[in-house]
Amino acid sequence: MEFIDLKAQYRALKPKIDANIQAVLNAGQFIGGPYVKALEEKLCAYVGRKHCITCGNGTDALQAAYMALGVGEGDAVFCPDCTFIASVEPAYMLGATPVFCDVSMDSYNLDPESLERQIQAVLSEGKLKPRVVVAVDFLGNPCDYDAIAAICDKYGLTLLEDAAQSMGASYKGKMCCSFGTISTTSFFPAKTLGCYGDGGAIFTDDDALADLLRSICVHGKGPGGKYDNIRVGVNSRLDNLQAAILLPKLEALAEYEIRDREAAAGRYGAAFAGKLILPPVPAHGQHSWYQYTLLAADTAQRERLIAHLKERGIPTNLYYPTPMHALPVFRALETYGETYPNAVEYCDRTISIPMHPYLEATEQQQIIDAVLEAVR
Repeated sequence: MEFIDLKAQYRALKPKIDANIQAVLNAGQFIGGPYVKALEEKLCAYVGRKHCITCGNGTDALQAAYMALGVGEGDAVFCPDCTFIASVEPAYMLGATPVFCDVSMDSYNLDPESLERQIQAVLSEGKLKPRVVVAVDFLGNPCDYDAIAAICDKYGLTLLEDAAQSMGASYKGKMCCSFGTISTTSFFPAKTLGCYGDGGAIFTDDDALADLLRSICVHGKGPGGKYDNIRVGVNSRLDNLQAAILLPKLEALAEYEIRDREAAAGRYGAAFAGKLILPPVPAHGQHSWYQYTLLAADTAQRERLIAHLKERGIPTNLYYPTPMHALPVFRALETYGETYPNAVEYCDRTISIPMHPYLEATEQQQIIDAVLEAVR
């Protein structure tokens, strides 16, 4: 059994994907090209943004965003304690200091109260300048953007949306990737919208920022093109082949894949209610169901679940086993008194089971039966 069945998705989309790949090979145009342009236009329309700048991967998207915002030495970047390191790694590389905030147990997303405490603590200490809040739509669950944006406005911080896991999700009628001054996403193959390699995208409604981001992604190019370098940038482009693969996948995502993920999540929820802690469901939005993550009673029960499912041939994963503040690379950072109880509890108890839009009913029942056997 596959944890995320990309082969089943390929079988469903094979005629369109194969035709697009062959067209790219026939044209011999691999860097840039018509599929990249078409994808950027369709992504803008899908998420409701003015500009989309595709790039090499989701981490590059975040790095370009931090570079465009001028993040660097002496700046504080506020980040949820439950996320992947890429959310704040580029800011750290640029000289900024990550400041982690606890998450809310009703969403596993950035807790607005912890965020405000951490901002106030940084201001009181006076060593760092609060600059950016990176809000992560964790596991595909959209953040509380009303509350987070209000805090950013109150303290003069820039809001950056990390939507690497939430393509297809929405908050109060707005699609994820449409929040903040800049938003970013990843096209890593396992994502809700994934290519067959690495890829990413950056979104903004600001014309000047869009021009700057396009420059940064191509070696700091100026009006005269790639040999007219007016700043230091990076080399980060989505290739024409990956864009050709993503176009039919975007069509499927919008047409039925989010619907079918939602249906699979509903079947899981009905089976596991009262047995394990179910994933939070947004009150004012649509989950992308990038992952289906349960909370075990404790770490010991989680280990029994993992072992039992492995015996039944069912893969599991942990998203994520270690909170950011406890990663070796970040242990020396100031925590400003936060102990991150919710993040620690989540990481100690989380377990993810197979979730994708091509999950057959018989497969899902196998998973349900095995989980229920393990917790009886």
